[in-house]
Amino acid sequence: MHSTTRALHLAARIVLIFAACVLLRSFACAEAAPQPPNPQQAPAQTAKQVLGAIQAIQGSTITLKPDTGPAVNVVVQGSVRILRVAPGQTDLKNAAAIQFADLQVGDRILVRGIPSADGQSLTASSVIAMKRSDVEAKQQQEREDWQKRGTGGLVSAVDPASGTITISVPAPGGTRTVAVHTTKDTIIRRYAPDSVQFDDAKPSSLSEVKPGDQLRARGARSADGSQFAAEEIVSGAFRNISGTVSNLDAAANTLTVADLATKKPVVVKISAQSQVLKLPPQIAQGLAFQMKGGARGAASGAPGGAAGEGGNARPGRGAADLQQVLNRLPKASLADLQKGDAVMIVSTEGTASGGVTAITLLAGVEPILQASPGGAQAMTLSPWNIGGAGGEAGDANP
Repeated sequence: MHSTTRALHLAARIVLIFAACVLLRSFACAEAAPQPPNPQQAPAQTAKQVLGAIQAIQGSTITLKPDTGPAVNVVVQGSVRILRVAPGQTDLKNAAAIQFADLQVGDRILVRGIPSADGQSLTASSVIAMKRSDVEAKQQQEREDWQKRGTGGLVSAVDPASGTITISVPAPGGTRTVAVHTTKDTIIRRYAPDSVQFDDAKPSSLSEVKPGDQLRARGARSADGSQFAAEEIVSGAFRNISGTVSNLDAAANTLTVADLATKKPVVVKISAQSQVLKLPPQIAQGLAFQMKGGARGAASGAPGGAAGEGGNARPGRGAADLQQVLNRLPKASLADLQKGDAVMIVSTEGTASGGVTAITLLAGVEPILQASPGGAQAMTLSPWNIGGAGGEAGDANP
């Protein structure tokens, strides 16, 4: 499976939030017990805690971008205690004291302090830091584990009673089925309908997984690969769009595509996480020739021309071939596209307000769509390039 440079933030983010909650309780226990209020004294200001990433550091002031809400300035005086915790650490027992100078842009911190009257700044009383380098190392470990112990494919059936999900996995010469078994301890998440980021996946349940969904799982596979015990799964409903570009809006980072399937225009947003690629003419013609040859072989009964589901020729091989080509293509951008270009897109499901966000957009596919407008589905682009979850050994998408 193709893996982009976008980091897999999900596990690190979940661990950080969980750790932050536990650490807050630790601080609450460590602080002195509150004294009875003195009616002659002015009411004390209420302490506040903010979790986020450091955007800038100037003097003794940190510009912090919270996970929710606008940026806030955090004033850290010399007497403030700063502790460094490792990803996965859930208490302060092994926390190490560090200096203000050790903090860097990109580090994630949990700040406790007194807000200013206008709410624009915060005077810190304590800071818990998780270094960016530590988070990145944790992400790399998670990414490697998904690649080593992961599998994925298209959901064909769901059995809630047994907790089993059957998926169709691309394989040489076609597809094979894998039974993914879940338990009460399996972590189940689902991609947000308007986001292509793995770390935006939401806690979910088996009831939300439907046939036709894309699914990836991490866990242990049986010796023959037909059974998979899932420790964690993430699923999503993605759209496959094939058509021509009818409008480009560089300012909004969007393009409008005349979808061949629905005959309706679709507004597609290109985000920083979107993968935009363009096939060179010779490669596109070669893939189109392969599709035509496969279709003729299927019609004549020639060896190697067996049709797959929906009458598409050699769906497993076509998907594998295209994905291998994509793995070697340089990145493109919206500026490389023109009106009238043919594109194939895997996008988010989209929201009720309309519009979708591209996960992978492939341009230069005119010969492929001319060869078989419906056959493009046999060469479906993989949505799993985002999230770092690679395929298992033997899968079509390394």
